[in-house]
Amino acid sequence: MSRKSFKKIVKEGVCDTFIVWKDEFRKVIRDAGVVIFFIVAPLGYPLLYCFIYDNEVAKEAPMVVVDNSGTVRSREFIRLCDATRDIRIVGRTANMEEAKRMLHEKKAFGVMMIPSDFSKKIVRDEKSYVILYSDMSSLLYYKAFLTTLTDVSLEMGEDIQVKRMVGSTEREQKVASTPIEYKNVTYFNPQNGFASFLIPAVLILIIQQTMLMGIALLNGSARDNNTFRDLLPMQRHYRGTFRIVFGKSLCYLMVYSVVSVYLLWCVPMIFSLPQMGDGYSILAFILPFLLSCVFFSLTIVGFVRDRESSFVLFIFMSLILLFASGVSWPAAAVPWYWKSFSYLFPSTFGIQGFIKMNTMGATLNEVRLEYVALWIQTFLYFVGACLVCRWQIIRSDRKYREMNR
Repeated sequence: MSRKSFKKIVKEGVCDTFIVWKDEFRKVIRDAGVVIFFIVAPLGYPLLYCFIYDNEVAKEAPMVVVDNSGTVRSREFIRLCDATRDIRIVGRTANMEEAKRMLHEKKAFGVMMIPSDFSKKIVRDEKSYVILYSDMSSLLYYKAFLTTLTDVSLEMGEDIQVKRMVGSTEREQKVASTPIEYKNVTYFNPQNGFASFLIPAVLILIIQQTMLMGIALLNGSARDNNTFRDLLPMQRHYRGTFRIVFGKSLCYLMVYSVVSVYLLWCVPMIFSLPQMGDGYSILAFILPFLLSCVFFSLTIVGFVRDRESSFVLFIFMSLILLFASGVSWPAAAVPWYWKSFSYLFPSTFGIQGFIKMNTMGATLNEVRLEYVALWIQTFLYFVGACLVCRWQIIRSDRKYREMNR
């Protein structure tokens, strides 16, 4: 092959790639469903999630009290609980039946029952109990109830112990009440909030799922508009495998480069979510994630037969992928087969790496495993996308020849 002919082939390939990119971009902006998934959903979903979890923690959780003791100490215990930011005493009932009725009517989500011998046991220097009943439909309320009752009981126990040490010095009282001092430090999530640890994972998952469903809509439309239900029109620039894959990938990559900046930088900044990572390092990490998502989508949607079938499977998979990523549920507790299944999706490594870098301040070298895994997925799914595209070209050529016989 001469140098002149090589230049001609390269020039033709670049021009065809640009034509494919232009055609694909035209399809994106003309399809309302694709615009919703590519633009509207990434813009709206993060705001919806962040506004829902904007309070970070459950405050003023409603609780009802059954005080069978009716003593000064029991009333002091109730007052201390009500004074915290996590619990709000909404009523006092005479028995458990009334308290259960309030739980069923959702007027309260927890019941604190103080037994009749609460103060007597304290006076006799015995261990006393406070019983907690919680509506487990909301684990955040349960956490608020349990944490508050535990802290108040420890505080009251220290005060009782100090008051009994008559004639002791302040130093002796402090050592006796708190022999070992402890300090609770919450790393990377100082508010101990729900949004700070969950929203970054959701943002990464939104990128993958909206891209996947948008490309699925495009391919479903291509089948519906094609006489032979093929993905590729019978045009010259749709004959080259690499030209098609590169042209389409360039279109999706350009759209989601802008979307990713909004999702991964603007949204955390607007809602004051933790952002400790270096911007250039995160950008270098997100590049293989976007590429792997693009090629993954092109590989999967080659088997999509119509526009509607993508919704049934892909939306259903979102919750499974969130749990399997090891964020909302500990990765060590995920069964090995679900963990192995999650490694097929770019979101798993993308979520783990992004949280480590953005929330925990890790460097690119410290997320080497996730970074390399994303590049491996990029290569494998690129091969898969090329095979699917090549299969479509061969199929279209065969049908074209049959039509012209």
